[in-house]
Amino acid sequence: MRIRKTSMLSLSSLVLILLFVIFANSFFSSFSLRIFNLCGIYVILALSLNLVNGFTGLFSLGHAGFMALGAYVSALLTMSPAQKEVNFFLAPIIPILAHVQLPFVFALIIAGSVAALAGFLIGTPVLRLRDDYLAIATLGFSEIIRVVLTNTQSITNGALGLKGLPRFSTTYTVWALAFLTVIFMVALMNSAFGRSCKAVRDNEIAAQAMGIHVAKIKIQSFTIASFLAGVGGALLGHLMSTIDPKMFTFSLTYNILLIVVLGGNGSITGSVFAAIIVTIGMEALRFLDGPLNFIFIRTQGLPGLRMVVFSILLLVVVIFRQQGIMGTREFSWELVARPFTRKRQENKLF
Repeated sequence: MRIRKTSMLSLSSLVLILLFVIFANSFFSSFSLRIFNLCGIYVILALSLNLVNGFTGLFSLGHAGFMALGAYVSALLTMSPAQKEVNFFLAPIIPILAHVQLPFVFALIIAGSVAALAGFLIGTPVLRLRDDYLAIATLGFSEIIRVVLTNTQSITNGALGLKGLPRFSTTYTVWALAFLTVIFMVALMNSAFGRSCKAVRDNEIAAQAMGIHVAKIKIQSFTIASFLAGVGGALLGHLMSTIDPKMFTFSLTYNILLIVVLGGNGSITGSVFAAIIVTIGMEALRFLDGPLNFIFIRTQGLPGLRMVVFSILLLVVVIFRQQGIMGTREFSWELVARPFTRKRQENKLF
């Protein structure tokens, strides 16, 4: 009876979410719809980083580099020859890419695969490191990728970036992929591989003693996360319709890391909730970057002040609630009903 009730509640929630997505696509303004779609993209990116940092226990800061690879690969494969000719006016694009134009689905898969290959090649030597050394190494590789993209003028158009990307990141595309990513992560974490990742996170020595190939699990986790980061980067590029190397600096990785920490390291639903909260919050607080005229405070404009607010929020979470919103727990209807059940039991006692 309880299982049937839970299934009905879950099905009703999915229907309501689908109806809300349809409503948003039909009635939201163009700006609000862009923020709404950005929430879906950040859900994918947060889950990909949480797979490495939260579920496997690796401290990686190189996500922006894999996002950049995915964005550039997808852009170069979907842009028309005429668009490429307009963009590459300083130096002509290499002939092999000049006339290539693929459907978005194939470009998205290839973009994720290229990012996954880079993750595998980088992760194989780097994942031998631990803690701060691993974070510094992955951050360094991310910066190397960005510098390479800046200096390969005939492939990426250098610092000028690529403009006029087709707007393939529609509401239905973004949220369908976000939903598929959540399903994939739930299935992955409930599999033997997911349990191995958690074992490696908790105690590598004990996991190895139980027969788990620790190095293999780390590389596989890093590669899967890189694939998802490449897909998220491609979606971000096609949502903004323009990309350049400055988009993929460390601050982008910091935003995703903020979502993961706020939602809870090792929680899928925590990452989903935090991605929506942080994305909307960043836009809601954008007024802080402009001139302020409060009762006792007047400024001419402090660009980046909203990021200071989110940095303080991150410090507060780290100090007072290190487990984040959900910790390592996942959303369940029993978790929602627990306070009401407890209150009912207390009333019975009295």
